Amino acid sequence: MTLSTRSVRALGALASVLVSVTALAAPVRYELDPGHTYPSFEADHMGLSIWRGKFNRSSGTVELDRAAGTGTVDVTIDTTSIDFGHDEMNRHARAADIFDTDRYPTATYKGRLTDFRNGMPRTVRGELTLHGVTRPVKLDVVSFRCVPEHPINKRETCGADLRGTFNRGDFGITFGLDMGMKPTVQLRIQAEAIRQD
Repeated sequence: MTLSTRSVRALGALASVLVSVTALAAPVRYELDPGHTYPSFEADHMGLSIWRGKFNRSSGTVELDRAAGTGTVDVTIDTTSIDFGHDEMNRHARAADIFDTDRYPTATYKGRLTDFRNGMPRTVRGELTLHGVTRPVKLDVVSFRCVPEHPINKRETCGADLRGTFNRGDFGITFGLDMGMKPTVQLRIQAEAIRQD
């Protein structure tokens, strides 16, 4: 039994479609754009004011499969780059009684993108390693968007705004807690990542 030319063409077309679908479903790797990624936070100062700071240097990767609704994040933060917009506060934050950046110059966050809707994640469930301690921290995805061609870098770029909370005492950062400072930290992350072919 032999296949007709029409059958051969149909099988070839089907094979092409299957290859295309497989390619579309494959995870895509993105690298964080350090110039457009800033982990920031808010922390209580004795009930009198809120300290707001950010980290100026971070790096990492995102693996994303929007068709399958899966993905991972792996981020490294340079804790020595902490910036409150106040030199003395920056020096104190790097000191041994707060971040102790001589011993712990980096923090990391590793997690899974979850709760996808229409190809976009709503939650990141992962672990934060800070001050030498690792604890689970969940992040909510406030916004998430990918553009097929960024107007400047001419590559597919995704951006997100994320937020979460954690207790700094759980990570051994206890400065000021005996003076009545609240331990809860509000974490915000603005991030952009560029597709790597």
